[in-house]
Amino acid sequence: MSTMATRDIYETSFDEDVQCESSSNTCPECNGHVATNAVETVCEDCGLVIADQQIDHGPEWRSFEDDNSNRERTGAPLTAARHDRGLSTTIGRRTDGKGRTLSGSKRCQLARLRREQTRGRFQSKAERNLAHGLGEVRRVASALGLASSIRDQACQLFRSAQREDLLLGRSIEAMAAASVYGVCRCHGRPLARDDLVDIARVDHSSITNAYKTLNRELGLPTQPVAPQSLIPKLASELNVNSRVRRRARTLAERAHETSITNGSQPSGVAAACLYLASREHGESLTQAQVAAAAGTTPATLRARRTELTKLVDGEVQVASA
Repeated sequence: MSTMATRDIYETSFDEDVQCESSSNTCPECNGHVATNAVETVCEDCGLVIADQQIDHGPEWRSFEDDNSNRERTGAPLTAARHDRGLSTTIGRRTDGKGRTLSGSKRCQLARLRREQTRGRFQSKAERNLAHGLGEVRRVASALGLASSIRDQACQLFRSAQREDLLLGRSIEAMAAASVYGVCRCHGRPLARDDLVDIARVDHSSITNAYKTLNRELGLPTQPVAPQSLIPKLASELNVNSRVRRRARTLAERAHETSITNGSQPSGVAAACLYLASREHGESLTQAQVAAAAGTTPATLRARRTELTKLVDGEVQVASA
């Protein structure tokens, strides 16, 4: 067989490592013929490697139709919200990819494949626990109406907790709820643990202990809860007007700047600010109503109200002087 015939066979072969594209450039050493394949650019005469390790930085467009008019990128983006980063596949049930109804024998075959896929979905017990925990994080975040960025960060926090063996001896549901609560705290988003208990279907102490473990072992950059961040939710539950809400927020911000909030329950300070603002604008709210909405006691509300009253009276005396 001649050399030219052998070259034609290699050029029409399917192997991506053989020559697939010829270039009109010449070799800088011998002015010979240069060929480029998927790996490197080589001179065919002297064997000089001109370039190698070529990377195509363009998008991997492809067409799923018969023509090239509808080219799309393949696959969905990776996500931290699923145990396999979203790389798993789903086997259909009654229709194929084009919406056509499948026959009975084909549906039985897909049912067997679906069963085997479910059995081989998890490679270990740890991966099964990870999938269950990330599912709980997604469920809690969806019930609370949180953004996808907070959901993904909560999933990543749960992954870190499992990597550090923090799930041993603890409830997966509690750690998932604590991950959501911890991320919300890091972003300064107010989230009451009582609301989280109803959604997460675990008790208050389990979420508290799980959050303390995450905060202690992973060193979460959480900030203290500001009383003014609790005013909108509290005002909405008590259905007060905008003037009372603005006044309560002003009092909460002023209290946060002083030493009143040091060592005090933020919900108690927020309840006292809203109660004092409602009294100033003639709203008929009782201490028991405001304390119940804030999740605190009337005694705590009265103590914080006394401190706020002294602060407001002192500012009025200074302004009048």
